[in-house]
Amino acid sequence: MNQLKYDYLVVGSGLFGSVFAHEVNKKGKKVLVIEKRNHIGGNVYTEEISNINVHKYGAHIFHTNNKDVWDYIQQFAEFNRYTNSPVAIYKDELYNLPFNMNTFYQMWGVKTPAEAKKIIESQRKEANIKDPKNLEEQAISLVGKDIYEKLVKGYTEKQWGKKCSELPSFIIKRLPVRFTFDNNYFNDKYQGIPIGGYTKIVEKLLEGIEVKLNTDFFQDKEKWEKIADKVIFTGMIDQYFDYCFGELEYRSLKFEHKIHDTSNYQGNAVLNYTDKEVPYTRTIEHKHFEGIKSEKTVVTTEYPMPWSRGKEAYYPINDEKNMETLRKYEELAENKGNLAFGGRLGRYKYYDMWETIDESLKLVEKELSGGI
Repeated sequence: MNQLKYDYLVVGSGLFGSVFAHEVNKKGKKVLVIEKRNHIGGNVYTEEISNINVHKYGAHIFHTNNKDVWDYIQQFAEFNRYTNSPVAIYKDELYNLPFNMNTFYQMWGVKTPAEAKKIIESQRKEANIKDPKNLEEQAISLVGKDIYEKLVKGYTEKQWGKKCSELPSFIIKRLPVRFTFDNNYFNDKYQGIPIGGYTKIVEKLLEGIEVKLNTDFFQDKEKWEKIADKVIFTGMIDQYFDYCFGELEYRSLKFEHKIHDTSNYQGNAVLNYTDKEVPYTRTIEHKHFEGIKSEKTVVTTEYPMPWSRGKEAYYPINDEKNMETLRKYEELAENKGNLAFGGRLGRYKYYDMWETIDESLKLVEKELSGGI
């Protein structure tokens, strides 16, 4: 007979932890969720300010090709048909993103795909890159030197805190390059934003489940590990193991939220600042996500920051050195049958939201089928 109080302790109330808790709770498992912040939702948390749902930790646009995940998340909210179409600002110039015929027209004055391809091909030849070894080479081989210099280099180096020549090439592969006049940032079939914000989704996921806020797992790790048969941990995997193989690298962010007495401040939900001299990467005007009519508006300025212990980690730096260290932590984790890791920090992967949900549902299936 189980002498422990809970079947599962879930550490963290972001999408991974909340989906897992919801699904195992439905199957009669007793779950406790603990959260170090003073609110649920992790980084998808939205807060209503002046009737506007503010994405407190940066823009979150849900997009996926996975119909099962899309159908799953629709249970908890109705989604609008928001299409992510950021605008890039370089000095006093404006460009549409992602890279498409609008961008190429704005950059070179070209009006046909053939003209755009000709310029990119000539810049590619000039750079003489046969096999891209890093992000800089990958970007130039995809879109040429002009676009790389104005729209990729400064933004990326600010975001990651490293030179583009030191970053892995796969990062830029996330960006579409199109020879059509199409400003949709994502290629996915399904895309949108939950009407009323993401917090409402997480509230529904955690309905009927015990949640303790302002609770730091590491302040009494021994106690929390003993409280349940199994721990689902969505924090940093290296911190869990007391950094015994050294720190993994992360990036942190700082957000400044400001209310403006105007109904429309920047005319678009997301503006990217690609000039390295501007200290922030983007500004977000949240009302455009849901087309909210109001006399005021809330704008968030997002500053990339170096991570160090005690700061919030937002995303991993998945270069070769860090992946080697990660493999050592993963080996340790495999030997602990009463512990599973999840989410961007627990798995040290740059997951999109749909992937986080998908991975959580896979873990649920494994757990409920008796897998280890």
